Amino acid sequence: MSNPLGACGLHHVALIASDYARSKAFYTDILGCTVLAEEYRTARDSWKLDLAVPGGGQLELFSFPSPPPRVSRPEACGLRHLAIAVQAVEAARTYLVLQGVECEEIRRDEATDKRFFFFSDPDGLPLEIYEM
Repeated sequence: MSNPLGACGLHHVALIASDYARSKAFYTDILGCTVLAEEYRTARDSWKLDLAVPGGGQLELFSFPSPPPRVSRPEACGLRHLAIAVQAVEAARTYLVLQGVECEEIRRDEATDKRFFFFSDPDGLPLEIYEM
């Protein structure tokens, strides 16, 4: 199939945090993302943080005054979850639990036979650890 758009891949996923400092610490200190750029935008009373995801890709983390809550259950319409690929699922889960992150039990994908589990970011966004 041809690519009429000329797309080369996914560049970034943008997230809005209710507590910018808490989410920045979660994505950098716990998940290991690297800060590429950080900017306070006075006109919007908003922070914008560009993060490099280990292994490739980027996240944009925004803050806005009083953002409305969003339904984040996996079956809600819209973004279902973000999945992070790892070599060692058990080690990733143990690490997150030691950081105080609540994690579901490890399950096995019936279609791929890969192991995975879900957890949430500080705003309840569903995140997944998925075996490479």
